Amino acid sequence: MKNLILVLNCGSSSVKFSIIDPINEKKFLEGEVSSLNLPISYIKCITKHKNFYEKKNYKMSHKDAINFIIKKILLKYNKKLFSSVIGIGHRVVNGGDKFKKSVIINNSVLKHLEELISLAPIHNPLNLIGIKQILKYFPNLYKKNVAVFDTSFHSSLPKRAYLYAIPNKFFYKHKIRKYGAHGISCTYILKKFSKITKKKLSELNVIICHLGSGSSVSVIKNGFCIDTSMGFTPLEGLVMGTRSGDIDPSIIFYMNEELKLEIKQIKEILNNKSGIIGLNEKSSDFRYSEKKYFISKRSKISIDIFCYRLVKYISSYFFLINKNIDALIFTGGIGENSKLMREITISKLNSLNFFVDKNKNDIYCKDFSFINKENSIPILVIKTNEEIIIAKDTFDLI
Repeated sequence: MKNLILVLNCGSSSVKFSIIDPINEKKFLEGEVSSLNLPISYIKCITKHKNFYEKKNYKMSHKDAINFIIKKILLKYNKKLFSSVIGIGHRVVNGGDKFKKSVIINNSVLKHLEELISLAPIHNPLNLIGIKQILKYFPNLYKKNVAVFDTSFHSSLPKRAYLYAIPNKFFYKHKIRKYGAHGISCTYILKKFSKITKKKLSELNVIICHLGSGSSVSVIKNGFCIDTSMGFTPLEGLVMGTRSGDIDPSIIFYMNEELKLEIKQIKEILNNKSGIIGLNEKSSDFRYSEKKYFISKRSKISIDIFCYRLVKYISSYFFLINKNIDALIFTGGIGENSKLMREITISKLNSLNFFVDKNKNDIYCKDFSFINKENSIPILVIKTNEEIIIAKDTFDLI
């Protein structure tokens, strides 16, 4: 074992980690600390020789999770494996207008990432926590850490897709535009679909639904992203775990002027108290609403609204590539695991020639599976693997 890459992926409610050989794409270790900042957190780590599972009956922060991963897993149980790591790759959600491809992290990059926090207020601070904690524990790997950006994939957006209809000075002077997110996942999905179909990337026309705590839809034409649902920040677009997605901007004015809420309070509401948890008033975890779908009106409406918004985006993107669409693809935690969500969503897309096969849809997807009927446009569930893309970019740069 040599030339391995440690990948750290700090999401809104989890920290995923893995040690990967970027050449043959073999994973020697993978794990996740999930349900962060909820009453119970879960830790799992899988290696060839040892599996590690633990439950913590208290709220774990992202910093707690990273400290646990480093001290209790990497340095305690897998020190020999970790000694073969030559670089560390970090997922960073938003690279703004500055970073259009992956970069080696140095002080200048860290400074720019701090300045970009406002573009991804939930994710970028968490990504920075991961970077800083790693640098603190392993200063010998300074300049062997690489930031891989979700926004890079969407740098191909045409102006008509990324510009907002506000005065031009806000774009040219302040770089206010659509940036998108989940680009690392989309990169993997597109390459995986290329292998499945044996088609060149430049020939692919697909709609990718990355659905998790944060959710987005992207439309790919001839291998390039031409539109995506997330915008200037990941707040735009679909209903998500704690984010509202699309709303009338005047609601913000009303909350401020009539309800006397401060901007900081409104920001907190729209980013952390809306979406699924705002509608069911119990949990941001999609699985909670799914379990209660047939017995709780609030859980049912939260999923119905989630699917309704998803259908609207898929439908509008369909007509950008409708004559040449190769597939509709579901991925991400919800996309891969919620058969109920897929069934509800696809049932509303029959007029576009999407038909779900219930038996295929009910089978758990380990890698990829087709879930469509024979008379349908292909519909796939593909298990995403952002870590492979991050590992390869990190290895190439260092």
